[in-house]
Amino acid sequence: MTPQVNLTRGRPWLVPFAFCLLVLMPASPLQAGWLLGEAPGQNRTRSVIFVGNNWEGMIDVIDAKTYERLGRIDGIPDRQERMTEIFLNPVKLIYFQAIRNLIGEGNDQYVDDMYSTRDGRLLIVSRPSFADVVAIEIASGEIRWRFPVEGHRSDHMALSPDGSQVAVSASTGKVVHILDVASGEELGRFPTGDSPHENVYSRDGSKIYHASIGHVFTPLDDNLADFTKGERLFQVVDAESLEVLERFDFADKLAEAGYQDLSPAIRPMAHTPDERFFYFQLSFFHGFVEYDMETGRITRRASLPNLIPDVPREQYVNDSAHHGIAMNGKGDTLCVAGTMSDYVAIVDRETFAFELLTGLGEKPYWVTSDAAGQHCYISWSGTDQMSVIAYRTGEEVARVDVGDHPQRIREGYVPEGWSTPF
Repeated sequence: MTPQVNLTRGRPWLVPFAFCLLVLMPASPLQAGWLLGEAPGQNRTRSVIFVGNNWEGMIDVIDAKTYERLGRIDGIPDRQERMTEIFLNPVKLIYFQAIRNLIGEGNDQYVDDMYSTRDGRLLIVSRPSFADVVAIEIASGEIRWRFPVEGHRSDHMALSPDGSQVAVSASTGKVVHILDVASGEELGRFPTGDSPHENVYSRDGSKIYHASIGHVFTPLDDNLADFTKGERLFQVVDAESLEVLERFDFADKLAEAGYQDLSPAIRPMAHTPDERFFYFQLSFFHGFVEYDMETGRITRRASLPNLIPDVPREQYVNDSAHHGIAMNGKGDTLCVAGTMSDYVAIVDRETFAFELLTGLGEKPYWVTSDAAGQHCYISWSGTDQMSVIAYRTGEEVARVDVGDHPQRIREGYVPEGWSTPF
């Protein structure tokens, strides 16, 4: 047995001396953790890429530097409990089946969006078919909190720049919830149009840019039946008070620009670093429009190739010709997912000249830029892979196999040394 030595025995003055020494000396990270009662190495993180596989319910975790798959997180560990609730509630069961058959292309939608906390402890996941948002402890895979959204389906989310709040769209509830990331407590909400969809925080965290897309699941896609698509709005919201600062029907902006042939349903969006110019994808449109936030006008229209001219738009996936757009860090290049045409377009922002990347995969369904703004990530939902594309060269630098129907891709953190079996 190792003998225990009491260094202060007979030297009581050592206790206050040692205390003062520890307080006055600059502490190393290891010492600081010890002083706070933390174990060495606690709260160290690894930068990763999360890929949410919507139909499977699993989330693939990929190293952000090497693109090596590190493991998987189950986004629906409580599936049996949730399904029991649904089968015992006729209204929930009707909506569950409707989501499967009208939006999920015959599949359940288990993972839509996800963000991790900065300490790599929690992964916040929106789950459309379960109409909720949950926080999953990454280390254990257990659910730490759950928030049922208003209505019967959750959708896209956005994480505030300081990482403390998450905005989640409640598709049938016509509201956006603002949740505390640590506790899941609702901090507030704001109303919107039919099928609230995309949320984007401003860089300084003061505003939320939001779009509702209307009833994308209806078969009445002809222009004459456009009124059946519901209320489609774009809103600028004060992130603190949740007051709606600006709210308009994009149809009015399209009419002013002479683009009445385009749908007013704003899908994914991207913006310049100064947040003056926004680039909106619209339902049924192979391309995007440029919108000047300062003047409140559409300034340009970028038409990209339609490689499926004989496919009726009633067959477009949830009305999306294109679904996914991002911008590089310099603000001079866009990366666009040509969902129905199976391509990625690298577009010069100044001229709208483009390069098409084809033959990489099928049904690209989301685009995200990396933190450095040098690469864009593409999810190939039809062929269950993710690509990494270099903005500067337009070349694919990596491709990773993932799960069933990948959609949202987000960068985040896991505890250092974390991995799981595949």
